[in-house]
Amino acid sequence: MRRNPAFWFVAPALALLAVFFFLPVAAALGLSFTDFDIYALADIRRLRFVGLDNYRRLFGDPEFWQALRNTLYFVAVGGPLSVLVSLAAALLVNHRLAPFKGLFRSLLFLPVVTTLVAVAVVWRYLYQPRYGILNHLLGRLGLEPVDWLGDPDWAMPAIIVMAVWKNFGFNMIVFVAGLQSIPESLYEAASIDGAGHRRQFFHITLPLLAPTFLFVAVITVIGHFQLFAEPYVMTQGGPAGSTLSLALLMYQQGFRWWNLGYAAAIAFVLFGIVGSFAVLLALVRRK
Repeated sequence: MRRNPAFWFVAPALALLAVFFFLPVAAALGLSFTDFDIYALADIRRLRFVGLDNYRRLFGDPEFWQALRNTLYFVAVGGPLSVLVSLAAALLVNHRLAPFKGLFRSLLFLPVVTTLVAVAVVWRYLYQPRYGILNHLLGRLGLEPVDWLGDPDWAMPAIIVMAVWKNFGFNMIVFVAGLQSIPESLYEAASIDGAGHRRQFFHITLPLLAPTFLFVAVITVIGHFQLFAEPYVMTQGGPAGSTLSLALLMYQQGFRWWNLGYAAAIAFVLFGIVGSFAVLLALVRRK
């Protein structure tokens, strides 16, 4: 049987995907059905197949449900906020009257490529209860200071604000690309017909940005469900578990307590949740 020559061009990439992606995923799936822990790591004979016990334990674990609620809260609030801020920034830097467009795009994109540790140091200073700039501004307004990262009611909103500032620049660039693909002649024709800026936005810009919106929404949801670095660096999941996410719980179980089988089960539950939301967004877009 003669193979298509294109196969030999894609074969190296497919082999790398099989070795470094599909094989580890399959191994992790098998791991989630075992009690693999630090004792099995020392002696493989201690490894036992436990079937669905990890998943049963997971759904009966109050810490898992707390982490799930925190993650959903982060996605439900931070996701739309990130998309709206990204769209607003893209509209501003793409406006035909905006000066120094390249400079502003670079400055707004800069937080995306900034090291998270450096960002965390700056934001921890901003959130500092006694000497932070935010509480200083609140004091100037006659308001009481807030323990942003030490109060369970404020810790997650504080992380959401930081995460939106850190990551909105990527979505902004995607929206700018989508805006630039819209023909200018459509806006000129709408102006001739008497449509104002508001009607042009809702009847031209938003409909033609629908594919871009879907892409941005999907990658934003996927990224927000994988919330890990921000709470790990800023709060370690505290206070009182108010910023514990599913990804952080998976890390703690796998690399702090060495319950690797249980951590793998968390990973695949998270994968199922993310996949379900991605399919839901695609169905909404199709409707």
